[in-house]
Amino acid sequence: MAHTWHMSESPATPLDLAFLDRLSRWPDIEGPDLVAADPADRLILDEAAAAFSANELAVPGAVAVVGDLYGALTLGAIGALGARGVRSHTDELTGEHALGANAQNLGQDDDFTSFDSMRPDLLDGARIVLIRLPRSLDALTEIVDLVARHAAPDVTILAGARVKYMSRGMNDVLGSYFEDVSASLARGKSRVLIARKVRATLPVATFPQSESHDVGFGPASAASAGLTILAHGAVFAGTKLDIGTRFLLEQLDRVHPDAQNAVDLGCGTGVLAAAFALERPGASVIATDQSAAAVASARATADANGVGARVQTMRDDAMSAVPDASVDVVLCNPPFHVGAAVHTGTSSKMFRAAARVLRPGGELWTVYNSHLQYKPELARLIGRTEQMAKNPKFTVTRSIKRTVEHGA
Repeated sequence: MAHTWHMSESPATPLDLAFLDRLSRWPDIEGPDLVAADPADRLILDEAAAAFSANELAVPGAVAVVGDLYGALTLGAIGALGARGVRSHTDELTGEHALGANAQNLGQDDDFTSFDSMRPDLLDGARIVLIRLPRSLDALTEIVDLVARHAAPDVTILAGARVKYMSRGMNDVLGSYFEDVSASLARGKSRVLIARKVRATLPVATFPQSESHDVGFGPASAASAGLTILAHGAVFAGTKLDIGTRFLLEQLDRVHPDAQNAVDLGCGTGVLAAAFALERPGASVIATDQSAAAVASARATADANGVGARVQTMRDDAMSAVPDASVDVVLCNPPFHVGAAVHTGTSSKMFRAAARVLRPGGELWTVYNSHLQYKPELARLIGRTEQMAKNPKFTVTRSIKRTVEHGA
């Protein structure tokens, strides 16, 4: 579809955003190279100030924010642009909690509403939508589709990221919904895409998307007919079955036969939760993730595979709502990135959480890239850890929760 696309001719004048240096990533992983506000956040705010008058920005409800990582866009819109009644959604629960903590620290906690999911009332009537660009084009499509259908007819999108994570495909997604798409000049290795004029006819975008897979859950499985995966745009791997999860699926028949309950920790689309429920008709399962898109996807996956009544979905940070010593089995395919950085801090946090919720003798089954060598850490935090399977890329381990704690 043809659309107008051009570069901005002059850079936006930088705002005074020094107060963003006070933001923290807490409760997410912190580190010297992990910041709460980066040049992309600042450029998005500068471009918004250049595109709109102070009066336009200050209209209650005029500004909506999607994908704010730790609150820089929401709190920057309030503190530097004078926006009021800002509506904000970030997919990661840690980001949502960071926004709340940073808002309280800055005294701005009464000027915005935080939404726990992507839905129409997040965007109803919004004229200015600030977006931290996701890397996934499916995620961007789901966001832009919702904006085009529910925001004000004259809405403008300002969507930015670091240049190295941007692609021409992002312009094409915006161009499918908007007649006028432009790009800011680069600054701080970041750029902003600006989209205006919603098209009269919009493409059809259906989420969650669905795909069926002919895959067994173990050599003796009676549930080997396959699995249907449903996925919202922002969830890891989409409707595909990633190879690490597939490798862990092949071991499910070896999980403790008497397990009555299980947790799929960091559930993504809920593949492990649905497969375990199919394997164990009498078992209950919790599928938990801090991603709103993942939890919604897991709910849809469980329902599509006929196990929705036995799979509870929970948006939570490292099983904080799950009682101590209450779980027979934890299944986990942990991430080893924090944003774009390779960092094992999230995995360690998940392992500590598993140690807390497992009953004595309970099992943690983990799949991970073999070079990460998690086995000593798992043994220290949980108990005796055995390698159960290994292929050229992945290792699957079983860790048995020790019956007596000793300095872990």
